[in-house]
Amino acid sequence: MSETQSARHQEITSKDRIFVALDVPDAAAATQIVSEIGDGVGGFKIGLQLFAAAGPAFVRELARSHRIFLDLKFHDIPNTVAMASVEAARLGVWMFNVHASGGREMMAHAREAVEKFCNTEGMTRPKMLAVTALTSSDEATMKEIGVEASIDEQVVRLAKLTQAAGLDGIVASAKEVTLVRREITDRSFLIVTPGIRPISATIDDQKRVTTLAGALADGSDYVVIGRPITQAADRSAALKAILNESE
Repeated sequence: MSETQSARHQEITSKDRIFVALDVPDAAAATQIVSEIGDGVGGFKIGLQLFAAAGPAFVRELARSHRIFLDLKFHDIPNTVAMASVEAARLGVWMFNVHASGGREMMAHAREAVEKFCNTEGMTRPKMLAVTALTSSDEATMKEIGVEASIDEQVVRLAKLTQAAGLDGIVASAKEVTLVRREITDRSFLIVTPGIRPISATIDDQKRVTTLAGALADGSDYVVIGRPITQAADRSAALKAILNESE
């Protein structure tokens, strides 16, 4: 990492690296969380549950005042993913993702379509990420679906494929961040890490998790934190405690 790249990485504060997962059943619950946390984090993640419940209009509304990571993990034929990606960009989100397992053609076609749309509309292109392996997956899960490679090998393979397709980065567990950084030396290649937990928390249904401090030390650029904040009795206090752990 060059001195310039290192300085740029350090300019972003820990709080600005956090996206809080709005994995809640409706817009009212999401709005309550956003109102409690406000600008105390870098942004908010909207996934399948809330998107299905509240729809694109809610995403568009929230994107006017906050950075939104739209986590829908598009995975389909190249043209379908490209058109869905254009609609994600139209919503004004700051970042969204596709599935790297859809292949290089799918990812590159999506990037090209979004770039063309954003250039035509005079918009800044959202950051485009590709999901490697879900944090709920382990070696047994991968073997069930016919992936004989280890999770480490699969994540690195998909990360390289993502870079070759011209996307901005990947979503990956902190357990693989060091490996990816070793193989992909371009520090502008983003790694977003879900499955972040406080030191004292249980891992719930996620198998490959870590702390905020651990993720940032390993080289994650942004992290996603959900239940440890959103299900806390005092969400602001829970966020503050997680930030204190990272100092």
